[in-house]
Amino acid sequence: MIIEGILFLVGIALLVKGADFFVGGGSGLAARFGVSAATVGFTVIAFGTSLPEFVVSVNAVAADDAGIALGNVLGSNIANIALVLALCAFIRPQLVGRNGDGHNSTLWETGLMLAATAVFVLFALRGTLDLLAGAGMLIAFAVILALLWRHGKGEEASGVESHGNRDVLLTIAGLAAVIIGAQFVVNGAVAIAGALGVPTLVIGLSIVAVGTSLPELATSLMAIVRGEGGISVGNILGSNIFNLLFVMGIGALIRPVPIGNLSDTLITAAFALAVVPLFMGGDRFTRAWSLLLIAAYAGYMALIFGIV
Repeated sequence: MIIEGILFLVGIALLVKGADFFVGGGSGLAARFGVSAATVGFTVIAFGTSLPEFVVSVNAVAADDAGIALGNVLGSNIANIALVLALCAFIRPQLVGRNGDGHNSTLWETGLMLAATAVFVLFALRGTLDLLAGAGMLIAFAVILALLWRHGKGEEASGVESHGNRDVLLTIAGLAAVIIGAQFVVNGAVAIAGALGVPTLVIGLSIVAVGTSLPELATSLMAIVRGEGGISVGNILGSNIFNLLFVMGIGALIRPVPIGNLSDTLITAAFALAVVPLFMGGDRFTRAWSLLLIAAYAGYMALIFGIV
């Protein structure tokens, strides 16, 4: 327990410092390549923070445990919206709401995230994510990525300067620290929960889904604190697209993934739609809606655990 507790604290420290480096490097890359901070957050940073979901879900599919793969992706997407984005919106509503920085690009990215969710739901309605579904999701992912980069080109990040190769080094070092820190936190939390006698199912439903979202949480919170609203929101929305289309697309190519009960898929789609009001009102409305999202997430967790 002592070693696990120390690793847990080390993991938290790596998450915080790594997220600081990651956001700083990502901001510099935005200026270097002449695209908006939101676009970099939506691509480079989002894909980087989604690596834990990718590793966990693809390994689970390869091990013929598709339930963990699908549950991890859906649970992480819900946590990204109702926990990570909601917390960011509550802390700095002016950076994500109607008067926020990068308002137009945020709406564009939200539309792409909703489109990705719709594509996933349509394939999920077939009952199984097979080879055809995997190929279709990867094609949709490539199209969305191309549209996003084309739209973001020329929208330079304001108030951000490039520092040459230092930005690349910061981004890589920050990403490595975030991923390692997330692994330490997840492993430590699992060990502590196991020592306290928490059932394995509860550990999987809570720690695995939220644990693989820790890089998004650390990076987005650090970005919002530093005033980089575009990176913060773009990271979350981009991660959700990456999880649904790329991670599950690759997984479906490896082995068919049965959907089973559609309820969690539809709940994920509902939370995706719930993002829209965050960008439609002023600061007070944005903060109130973020609290509602957090409450909805707590209610969903209580429903899963059989509390209600």
